[in-house]
Amino acid sequence: MRVLIVEDSEPLSQALVRGLAAEGYACDEAATGEQALAFLREFAYDFIVLDLMLPGIDGLEVLRQLRRRQEATRVLVLSARDHVVDRVTALDAGADDYLIKPFVFDELLARLRALRRRPLEQAEPVLRIGALELDPRSRTVRRDGTDLDLSPKEFGLLEVLLRERGRVFSRAQIFERLYAGASETSDKAIEVIMSTLRAKLTRAGAGDLIETRRGFGYVIP
Repeated sequence: MRVLIVEDSEPLSQALVRGLAAEGYACDEAATGEQALAFLREFAYDFIVLDLMLPGIDGLEVLRQLRRRQEATRVLVLSARDHVVDRVTALDAGADDYLIKPFVFDELLARLRALRRRPLEQAEPVLRIGALELDPRSRTVRRDGTDLDLSPKEFGLLEVLLRERGRVFSRAQIFERLYAGASETSDKAIEVIMSTLRAKLTRAGAGDLIETRRGFGYVIP
Protein backbone atom coordinates (compact mmCIF):
# COMPACT_ATOMS: atom_id res chain seq x y z
CA MET A 1 0.00 0.00 0.00
CA ARG A 2 1.38 3.40 -0.98
CA VAL A 3 1.09 6.35 1.40
CA LEU A 4 1.83 10.05 0.95
CA ILE A 5 2.76 11.69 4.25
CA VAL A 6 2.15 15.44 4.16
CA GLU A 7 3.73 16.90 7.28
CA ASP A 8 6.00 19.94 7.73
CA SER A 9 7.59 18.67 10.96
CA GLU A 10 10.59 16.67 9.77
CA PRO A 11 10.99 14.65 13.01
CA LEU A 12 7.32 13.61 12.93
CA SER A 13 7.41 12.89 9.21
CA GLN A 14 10.50 10.72 9.61
CA ALA A 15 8.93 8.87 12.54
CA LEU A 16 5.82 8.17 10.46
CA VAL A 17 7.91 6.91 7.56
CA ARG A 18 9.85 4.55 9.82
CA GLY A 19 6.74 3.25 11.54
CA LEU A 20 4.67 2.79 8.39
CA ALA A 21 7.56 1.27 6.44
CA ALA A 22 7.94 -1.32 9.22
CA GLU A 23 4.29 -2.24 8.63
CA GLY A 24 4.86 -2.72 4.90
CA TYR A 25 3.69 0.65 3.59
CA ALA A 26 5.63 2.41 0.81
CA CYS A 27 5.92 6.06 1.86
CA ASP A 28 6.57 9.35 0.10
CA GLU A 29 7.02 12.59 2.04
CA ALA A 30 5.88 16.14 1.32
CA ALA A 31 6.62 19.08 3.63
CA THR A 32 4.39 21.65 1.90
CA GLY A 33 1.06 21.77 0.15
CA GLU A 34 2.79 22.52 -3.15
CA GLN A 35 4.98 19.43 -2.83
CA ALA A 36 1.94 17.31 -1.95
CA LEU A 37 0.05 18.45 -5.05
CA ALA A 38 3.10 17.75 -7.20
CA PHE A 39 3.27 14.17 -5.85
CA LEU A 40 -0.48 13.73 -6.40
CA ARG A 41 -0.18 14.84 -10.02
CA GLU A 42 2.57 12.28 -10.58
CA PHE A 43 1.56 9.23 -8.55
CA ALA A 44 -1.51 7.34 -7.31
CA TYR A 45 -1.78 6.68 -3.56
CA ASP A 46 -3.89 4.36 -1.44
CA PHE A 47 -3.72 6.74 1.55
CA ILE A 48 -2.72 10.27 2.39
CA VAL A 49 -1.78 11.22 5.95
CA LEU A 50 -2.37 14.95 5.86
CA ASP A 51 -1.48 17.75 8.26
CA LEU A 52 -3.68 20.85 7.96
CA MET A 53 -1.22 23.54 9.05
CA LEU A 54 1.28 23.62 6.19
CA PRO A 55 3.38 26.46 4.81
CA GLY A 56 1.99 27.97 1.61
CA ILE A 57 -1.01 25.96 0.43
CA ASP A 58 -2.62 24.51 3.54
CA GLY A 59 -3.91 20.99 4.04
CA LEU A 60 -7.56 21.87 3.48
CA GLU A 61 -6.78 23.29 0.05
CA VAL A 62 -4.76 20.18 -0.83
CA LEU A 63 -7.77 18.10 0.19
CA ARG A 64 -10.21 20.23 -1.81
CA GLN A 65 -8.06 20.10 -4.94
CA LEU A 66 -7.76 16.34 -4.59
CA ARG A 67 -11.53 15.91 -4.37
CA ARG A 68 -12.20 18.34 -7.23
CA ARG A 69 -10.17 15.99 -9.43
CA GLN A 70 -12.51 13.16 -8.40
CA GLU A 71 -9.69 11.32 -6.65
CA ALA A 72 -11.13 8.77 -4.23
CA THR A 73 -7.85 8.26 -2.29
CA ARG A 74 -8.51 7.74 1.41
CA VAL A 75 -7.35 10.71 3.48
CA LEU A 76 -6.51 10.61 7.18
CA VAL A 77 -6.10 14.12 8.56
CA LEU A 78 -3.49 14.35 11.31
CA SER A 79 -3.74 17.73 13.03
CA ALA A 80 -3.19 19.61 16.29
CA ARG A 81 -6.44 21.48 15.61
CA ASP A 82 -8.79 19.89 18.13
CA HIS A 83 -11.98 21.94 17.87
CA VAL A 84 -15.17 20.37 16.56
CA VAL A 85 -15.42 22.99 13.81
CA ASP A 86 -11.98 21.95 12.50
CA ARG A 87 -13.00 18.30 12.32
CA VAL A 88 -16.30 19.13 10.67
CA THR A 89 -14.62 21.39 8.10
CA ALA A 90 -12.07 18.73 7.17
CA LEU A 91 -14.65 15.94 6.93
CA ASP A 92 -16.95 18.11 4.83
CA ALA A 93 -14.02 18.91 2.54
CA GLY A 94 -13.58 15.20 1.86
CA ALA A 95 -11.41 13.73 4.63
CA ASP A 96 -12.20 10.12 5.54
CA ASP A 97 -10.93 10.32 9.13
CA TYR A 98 -9.42 12.81 11.56
CA LEU A 99 -6.80 12.10 14.23
CA ILE A 100 -5.73 14.77 16.73
CA LYS A 101 -2.08 15.35 17.70
CA PRO A 102 -0.50 14.19 19.92
CA PHE A 103 -1.50 10.65 19.02
CA VAL A 104 -0.50 7.05 19.67
CA PHE A 105 1.04 5.41 16.61
CA ASP A 106 -0.91 2.18 17.17
CA GLU A 107 -4.14 4.15 16.87
CA LEU A 108 -3.00 5.66 13.58
CA LEU A 109 -2.27 2.16 12.28
CA ALA A 110 -5.69 0.96 13.45
CA ARG A 111 -7.40 3.82 11.65
CA LEU A 112 -5.53 3.05 8.44
CA ARG A 113 -6.55 -0.60 8.73
CA ALA A 114 -10.15 0.49 9.24
CA LEU A 115 -9.97 2.67 6.14
CA ARG A 116 -8.53 -0.27 4.17
CA ARG A 117 -11.59 -2.35 5.11
CA ARG A 118 -13.96 0.41 4.04
CA PRO A 119 -15.16 0.03 0.44
CA LEU A 120 -13.56 2.64 -1.78
CA GLU A 121 -16.44 4.85 -2.78
CA GLN A 122 -16.64 6.25 -6.26
CA ALA A 123 -16.30 9.99 -5.94
CA GLU A 124 -19.58 11.73 -6.61
CA PRO A 125 -19.32 13.57 -9.92
CA VAL A 126 -18.97 17.33 -10.01
CA LEU A 127 -21.96 18.99 -11.65
CA ARG A 128 -20.92 21.44 -14.36
CA ILE A 129 -22.62 23.93 -16.61
CA GLY A 130 -20.40 26.32 -18.54
CA ALA A 131 -17.82 27.78 -16.17
CA LEU A 132 -19.86 26.88 -13.07
CA GLU A 133 -18.99 23.80 -10.98
CA LEU A 134 -20.90 22.34 -8.04
CA ASP A 135 -19.07 19.71 -5.98
CA PRO A 136 -21.57 17.65 -3.91
CA ARG A 137 -18.84 16.10 -1.74
CA SER A 138 -17.08 19.27 -0.62
CA ARG A 139 -20.34 21.26 -0.95
CA THR A 140 -18.66 24.05 -2.85
CA VAL A 141 -19.68 26.03 -5.92
CA ARG A 142 -17.12 27.72 -8.16
CA ARG A 143 -17.21 29.79 -11.29
CA ASP A 144 -14.01 30.43 -13.22
CA GLY A 145 -12.04 29.19 -10.21
CA THR A 146 -13.71 31.56 -7.72
CA ASP A 147 -15.80 30.16 -4.83
CA LEU A 148 -19.38 31.36 -4.40
CA ASP A 149 -20.39 31.91 -0.77
CA LEU A 150 -23.76 30.11 -0.75
CA SER A 151 -25.93 29.29 2.24
CA PRO A 152 -26.88 25.60 2.71
CA LYS A 153 -30.37 26.20 1.29
CA GLU A 154 -29.01 28.16 -1.69
CA PHE A 155 -26.58 25.33 -2.36
CA GLY A 156 -29.38 22.76 -2.07
CA LEU A 157 -31.64 24.66 -4.45
CA LEU A 158 -28.90 24.97 -7.07
CA GLU A 159 -28.01 21.29 -6.66
CA VAL A 160 -31.63 20.21 -7.21
CA LEU A 161 -31.87 22.14 -10.48
CA LEU A 162 -28.43 21.03 -11.72
CA ARG A 163 -28.98 17.34 -10.96
CA GLU A 164 -32.13 17.30 -13.06
CA ARG A 165 -31.23 19.89 -15.63
CA GLY A 166 -34.07 20.55 -18.04
CA ARG A 167 -36.79 19.58 -15.56
CA VAL A 168 -39.11 22.32 -14.36
CA PHE A 169 -39.58 22.30 -10.57
CA SER A 170 -42.51 24.03 -8.93
CA ARG A 171 -42.03 25.98 -5.73
CA ALA A 172 -43.71 23.17 -3.78
CA GLN A 173 -41.48 20.50 -5.33
CA ILE A 174 -38.34 22.40 -4.41
CA PHE A 175 -39.65 22.97 -0.90
CA GLU A 176 -40.10 19.20 -0.47
CA ARG A 177 -36.45 18.66 -1.42
CA LEU A 178 -35.05 21.30 0.94
CA TYR A 179 -37.22 21.09 4.06
CA ALA A 180 -38.30 18.35 6.45
CA GLY A 181 -41.90 17.21 6.37
CA ALA A 182 -42.53 18.60 9.86
CA SER A 183 -41.20 22.06 8.97
CA GLU A 184 -43.52 24.95 9.76
CA THR A 185 -41.84 27.15 7.16
CA SER A 186 -44.00 28.30 4.25
CA ASP A 187 -43.01 27.23 0.74
CA LYS A 188 -42.84 30.96 -0.06
CA ALA A 189 -39.37 30.76 1.51
CA ILE A 190 -38.25 29.25 -1.81
CA GLU A 191 -38.83 32.62 -3.50
CA VAL A 192 -36.52 34.31 -1.00
CA ILE A 193 -33.82 31.67 -1.41
CA MET A 194 -34.14 31.89 -5.19
CA SER A 195 -33.76 35.65 -5.04
CA THR A 196 -30.58 35.59 -2.95
CA LEU A 197 -29.14 32.73 -5.02
CA ARG A 198 -29.76 34.61 -8.27
CA ALA A 199 -28.14 37.74 -6.83
CA LYS A 200 -24.98 35.77 -5.98
CA LEU A 201 -24.97 34.08 -9.39
CA THR A 202 -25.34 37.50 -11.04
CA ARG A 203 -22.35 38.86 -9.12
CA ALA A 204 -20.38 35.84 -10.31
CA GLY A 205 -21.39 36.43 -13.93
CA ALA A 206 -24.00 33.66 -14.19
CA GLY A 207 -27.18 35.63 -13.66
CA ASP A 208 -29.07 33.97 -16.52
CA LEU A 209 -28.47 30.40 -15.30
CA ILE A 210 -31.91 29.76 -13.76
CA GLU A 211 -35.05 30.46 -15.80
CA THR A 212 -38.53 31.12 -14.42
CA ARG A 213 -41.37 29.43 -16.30
CA ARG A 214 -44.36 31.48 -15.22
CA GLY A 215 -47.11 29.34 -13.78
CA PHE A 216 -44.85 26.27 -13.70
CA GLY A 217 -41.64 26.92 -11.76
CA TYR A 218 -37.90 27.07 -12.21
CA VAL A 219 -35.47 25.29 -14.51
CA ILE A 220 -31.85 25.23 -15.64
CA PRO A 221 -32.25 24.49 -19.37
